[in-house]
Amino acid sequence: MFVLTLSKILIFTKIYDLISINTSENKKVYFASDQHLGAPTSEASFPREQKFVAWLNEVKKDAEAIFILGDLFDFWFEYKTVVPKGFVRVLGKLAEIKDSGIPIYFFVGNHDLWMHDYFEKELNIPVYHSPQEFKINDKLFLIGHGDGLGPGDKGYKRMKKVFTFPLFQWMFRWLHPDLGVRLGQYMSVKNKLISGDEDAKFLGENNEWLVQYCKRKLETKHYNYFVFGHRHLPLEIQLKENSVYLNTGDWIQYYTYAVFENNKLVLKEYNS
Repeated sequence: MFVLTLSKILIFTKIYDLISINTSENKKVYFASDQHLGAPTSEASFPREQKFVAWLNEVKKDAEAIFILGDLFDFWFEYKTVVPKGFVRVLGKLAEIKDSGIPIYFFVGNHDLWMHDYFEKELNIPVYHSPQEFKINDKLFLIGHGDGLGPGDKGYKRMKKVFTFPLFQWMFRWLHPDLGVRLGQYMSVKNKLISGDEDAKFLGENNEWLVQYCKRKLETKHYNYFVFGHRHLPLEIQLKENSVYLNTGDWIQYYTYAVFENNKLVLKEYNS
């Protein structure tokens, strides 16, 4: 049990080197988050899954890289030999894109934080559990999902410590998958600390926790772009000269994403 616990701790403390991406001519880098596939039911989210797969099918034509910034699934838990049923189309499309040679980077969110090595082993897609630095052309990015960052949100932060505690995950894994997944799906939809019902309200720049987090990071290091999800709002806020916080929105109400093209990051809406 000690080895199991230590391995889980290392997952959440893994340090990655700075990754540099240089875009080729006419190539772009895409960012999207908060698809929440499976919510409120698999049947209800199926049209959204189809729409997201259609978007992936379009952007693969000129993508230098694709970033999925968390909460792709409304609930995800990896047993040793079992993962939640469904999502075949989106998983297949991600596998196809990765196999074609386009890098994909996945950041876990507060709904799929129990993701470990399934994506890495089955899809060869790296999984990140905390914000990471990337250099795209000559711009420095700090990228992540965004949950639990900055001041405030203390209730969720306490809950996240419990949910990411290795002993808790070990105990949950002993539930039969039919029971564990059903319980997890129910909690994901019903628990306001997890479900993010308050996330779709703009709080004002001075009260946005992620904005405060970004401003604090700028006190010690310059970033050209901070790119996060989690807020379910498409936001673009100028923090300083040559420094912008951008939130990618969601695929529930807004169907927005960010694209880095012509050496600039912009928000767009998918209308197809």
